[in-house]
Order: sequence, then C-alpha cells, then structure tokens
Amino acid sequence: MGEITMAQALNRAIDEAMAENSGVFCLGEDVAAKQGGGVFKITAGLTEKYGENRIRATPISETAIVGAAVGAALAGQRPIAEIMLMNFVGVCMDQIVNHAAKLRFMSGGQTNVPLVIRTTTGVGVGFGGQHSDMLEAWFAHVAGLHVVTPSNAADAQGLMRSSIDCNDPVIFIENILCYGLKSQDPGPGYRVPLGKAAVAREGSDVSVITYGRTVLDALAVASELANEGISVEVIDLRSIAPYDEATVLASVRKTGRALTLHEAVRPFGTGAEIAANIQEKCWDSLKGPVRRIGGTFSPVPFASVLEQAWIPNKQQIVDQIKASMGRG
Repeated sequence: MGEITMAQALNRAIDEAMAENSGVFCLGEDVAAKQGGGVFKITAGLTEKYGENRIRATPISETAIVGAAVGAALAGQRPIAEIMLMNFVGVCMDQIVNHAAKLRFMSGGQTNVPLVIRTTTGVGVGFGGQHSDMLEAWFAHVAGLHVVTPSNAADAQGLMRSSIDCNDPVIFIENILCYGLKSQDPGPGYRVPLGKAAVAREGSDVSVITYGRTVLDALAVASELANEGISVEVIDLRSIAPYDEATVLASVRKTGRALTLHEAVRPFGTGAEIAANIQEKCWDSLKGPVRRIGGTFSPVPFASVLEQAWIPNKQQIVDQIKASMGRG
C-alpha cells in the first residue's frame, strides 16, 4: 500500500475520527487553516472539511485549551487538544492532573473524560531547554491518565485512533524528529490497542525496553551488534502508562538481560520504574543488573554540540549491552 509519514498518519487518524463522530473536534493554538493547519501541519486540510467550529484556533492559553477540552469531554464530546510543545504542559497541570485525570474517580465512575492531549517535543533540533523536554514520567505517575508515544507512522495512526476512542484522558506524545519518517501505510481504520507493546525485533541475548524516537536507535544498534554475534531484542512500549508488563517480563525471562532506554533524563525516569519491576519479578532469570540509559540530568542545551552530547547515543547503547554480557 506504499508508505506514509508520521505527520500524514496522524492527520489521517484525526480525519477518520472526525468523519465518523461529530463529537470529535480539535482545539489549540494555530491549528486552523488561517494559521496554517498547525505548526507541524498535523491538522492541515481539516478546517476546509469540517469548518472552524470543529478545528478551533485558540488564544495562547494552555490553561484555557485544556480547561475547555475537559468541559467538552464531560458534556459528551471527544476533544483533541493540542499543546504545541510539551514543556508548555506545565501551564495547565492543574487541569490535567486535578480535573481530567480524577473526575471519573471523584464521580464514582459516573462521568468519563474522553480527551486526547496531543503534544510535541524532542531533542536534536536546537529548540533549547524550554522546548525540548520529554516529560512522560510526570504523567505516568498520575493515576487516571494513559500516556502513549509512537515510534513510527503506522503506530502513530493506530494509537491516535485508539486514543480518540478511549473514554479516559490520553497524553499523546509526538517527537518532532519523527514527523517526516516513513513506514508502510497500514490503510484506513487501523488501530493499535492502548497498553500493548510491540516486539520491534526479536533477540535472545539482551532485551532493550524503549519507546518513541529511541526505538530507532535501539534497532540500529541491534542490527550492528548482530554482526558481532549479539542478539538484541527490542521492545517498543508504545504505551508508557499503563505499560505492557507481560511482554516486557516475557522478553527479559527469555534473554536474562535488560536495558531500559529513553530520551528523557535518566534519574527518576520511566526506565527506573520498569527496571525496578524487572528486578522484583525476574530476579531468578537475570544474569546481571538491569541497566538504564537516559538523557543528561540538566536542561537541554541550545548549542548544537552540547545538545548532541546531552542526547543518549548509539555508542552508549552498544557499550551498555556489551557490558551486560561481559564484553566491555
């Protein structure tokens, strides 16, 4: 069926959902046609099809965007709220954490908040410390939220469709560097279940558990190390919270070695939680300690040379895998 970029896949998923359900609408800064269909063009062409009432450009107020979306979700609609860059979620944490995530619990299950919050981030494009952070651990720590991030175009389409279908709020994280990446077109109507990981590459010596853009690094390293006789299994979580514990533990029990990898800073990250869970439940299968790779514990630098030094790189992955196998 040819190939599709991640940006195209996201646009298609939203388009399909809007065509099928009149309660689906988008709101956010610059998302409508007059503003260019979004900074990264994810909503391009949708205003022309569905009108400005359903593709609603908003003032520069993240608090207002998410507050309005929560209210609309409570009233039975399925809003897709865009927070242009992930660092800006700090402005609307009260709406997300104290309202969207908790209202179903506080109503005894009588209300749902079917809300998707799309946001973009990523290190490596020179956006600086206030525009580049991966903050998924903030939201994974909050009961009541789903947290997802795709590594490829097909998963982006499938995860977005499932996120819009979900009756609970979903934080949908997109990586700036992945928008132009192509993968096989899955065709219309494609969905990926929330909470289900993918075995992106099978292996027998070590499991690398990762998500988002770093899946691409893990796959490249796995291909390289195969030439040296090291078989790396790559698990693409896709859903960070709740994550697919069964797939992760099955992989680690098979290989006996585990490495968690993410772009977010290493301390207190998602990888630490997964590593602790592996240690607790796979102790008898482990051949060594669970290792972790993440970003440097500092704000993301603006200068290109420092930014590249900040990002977890392929050589670090190679070194940690070899060390886990006693080949350091």
